[in-house]
Amino acid sequence: MNVAVFRKEHFNAAHRLHNPSWSAEKNQEVFGKCNNPSFHGHNYELVVKLIGPIDPNTGYVFDMKMLSDLIKENILNKFDHKNLNLDTEEFSELNPTAENIAIVIWNILRGKIDNKLALIVRLYETERNFVEYDGNGS
Repeated sequence: MNVAVFRKEHFNAAHRLHNPSWSAEKNQEVFGKCNNPSFHGHNYELVVKLIGPIDPNTGYVFDMKMLSDLIKENILNKFDHKNLNLDTEEFSELNPTAENIAIVIWNILRGKIDNKLALIVRLYETERNFVEYDGNGS
């Protein structure tokens, strides 16, 4: 019997969407306001979902305090109030689209959480725009 548990967190970050191999005109055409050379920011909402069996000893799928601490230590401390393009190693050469941010977060957390649990990352860039990454092969 599998149960899904969720942890929601929040972080603020600036970024610029830009493909250095394109002309300024092409970048503006594709990314519009998001290509602003002075960057722009978002109030991201992050939802981490774990799916797995309930541990008969604890009654938990995963200790939510532990999940909160993992997210804070490995994601929020790294990305909150940062310029993703300039201040983070992960996006020094990777375009920080919502899609890429979700995959990076998933990869960081996957290394910290037992593989017996499915991991899904949902990232809201705005109230209306969000992405979800399920790197579990399903």
